[in-house]
Amino acid sequence: MIPLAEKNRPSSFDDVVGQAHLVGQNGWMRRVIASKKPLSILLWGPPGCGKTTIARLYANAFDAEFIPFSAVFHGISDLKKTIQDFEKTPLFKKQLIVFVDEIHRFNKAQQDAFLPFVENGTIILIGATTENPSFALNNALLSRLRVLNVNPLMEDDLKDIILRYEKRYKPLPITEEGKKLLISWSGADARHLFNMIETLSLIPEGTLLNPEELSSFIQKKAPLYDKTDDQHYNLISALHKSVRGSDPDASLYWLGRMLHGGEDPLFLSRRIVRMAVEDVGLADPHALTIAINAAKTYEQLGSPEGELALAEAIVYLALAPKSNSIYTAFKKVMEDVKKSDHLPPPKTILNAPTHLMKDMSYGEGYIYDHDTPHGFSGQNYFPEEKERSTFYVPVERGFERELKKRLDYFTKLRNQQEK
Repeated sequence: MIPLAEKNRPSSFDDVVGQAHLVGQNGWMRRVIASKKPLSILLWGPPGCGKTTIARLYANAFDAEFIPFSAVFHGISDLKKTIQDFEKTPLFKKQLIVFVDEIHRFNKAQQDAFLPFVENGTIILIGATTENPSFALNNALLSRLRVLNVNPLMEDDLKDIILRYEKRYKPLPITEEGKKLLISWSGADARHLFNMIETLSLIPEGTLLNPEELSSFIQKKAPLYDKTDDQHYNLISALHKSVRGSDPDASLYWLGRMLHGGEDPLFLSRRIVRMAVEDVGLADPHALTIAINAAKTYEQLGSPEGELALAEAIVYLALAPKSNSIYTAFKKVMEDVKKSDHLPPPKTILNAPTHLMKDMSYGEGYIYDHDTPHGFSGQNYFPEEKERSTFYVPVERGFERELKKRLDYFTKLRNQQEK
């Protein structure tokens, strides 16, 4: 039995939803087809957004021989044999378009096998991937492909799919509220939406499911989240930047998305501690304490109870005054250290536990700061061969305003003593 999603696969660019930038009247593919010169491309987008459909329609437009491959089921040897067999047939005069679904599943060494065929024009390659091409494909292959973004389907696109189904077949046995739930549960995946619609076709005519009945009858799509791919890095980036941008609501949203998707809360707790030191720093010294306590609380309670502690820390960090002065200072220090790590400390601040070291002037001239009027000697602590450097520059926010006063006080004393 042919699945409903396959039966309703668009037969022309005009039937494709949500990808006007590619297949609309002024879309990229229309312009390439008008030129009559097919180009090798990579379609990058989430599951169920139409990558396979667009690939087939693109190939059909050039009247080319279309051979689909899946990196899950086929190997490079299968590809080579198929191309060799094709070259022996009368069809060899036609253009051969090879479509490789989930091309990222070939490792980067295997991807090299495509290069000679693409380079000499034996094939036009269409790859499809849900992974970020920058990481999933090797540079040599990537440079020979035009990377095309296939957008996630929006709510209106999914409404359009339901409307087309009802016009072609029959009304769904659900209310308008039920249709909204169906769209929400699809996870922007047209294929999964069709699967749910196909399940609803089993309902006897005349029946109208309420939202509660629909919920028990339909299988929701699992969250689009894979801790091994770029979705993991995209969402943690969104969370970190929302905290840095002082938006507690967006921060909670991305935290919830990651927990709902199955992210390891211990990973999140480590990143929350990092946010406290990188983006809040000494503008609010309590931020680090709260972040560490949240991490310890989660370790003690686990899920779901401990997740609330992470949410509490996220809100606190989002609303805390921000400073990256420690992050910036330490980065400067590490750059400086690479150039000066051969320089010894000044002898004045070195201990002299042996007679030899005393004879070599270790500790000679050292001033014990507590014995000075201000508890501050102003002596040099940098290597003697190195000029004094300024790394830490506090901001005029939060507690760092107080630290700036203290820094200015000691700087003034030092300058007076140097005179």
